[in-house]
Amino acid sequence: MYEQLKLDNQVCFRLYTASRLITQTYRPLLEPLGLTYPQYLVMMALWEKDNQLVGELCRRLVLDTNTLTPLLQRMEKEGLIIRTRGIADGRQTLVSLTKKGLHMEEQAKDIPTCMTKCWQGKPMDLGDAQRFVENLDTMIATLKEATAGR
Repeated sequence: MYEQLKLDNQVCFRLYTASRLITQTYRPLLEPLGLTYPQYLVMMALWEKDNQLVGELCRRLVLDTNTLTPLLQRMEKEGLIIRTRGIADGRQTLVSLTKKGLHMEEQAKDIPTCMTKCWQGKPMDLGDAQRFVENLDTMIATLKEATAGR
């Protein structure tokens, strides 16, 4: 067997596993809000900056339009967001929070703290976590650049 093909030697497998486990950990925290993890990501992006074009959200969330659009459609049906056509360019769609979506931020404010408690006191302290995030950001930026022309 080729050593480089062993599952234990794959960074991607660890990232995939961590991603799945993080999503599973978020699930019970998001259920009372009626949000899925991808919807939560959209909401955080809109709480940070409301009234964004779909293209801006795609870039911010690193999602394709054909992935984000059905998600936004469901969120609009649930009364969390409103989608409107751009005034200057009717081909663009602006995404805005509704009152319900805005009020949900208050309900969600403790979720990051709850997630941090999941690993608090474990081998990864806050400083380690911040360095880990910086390393992941570097990896993401490098991969985005490498795949930009594809």
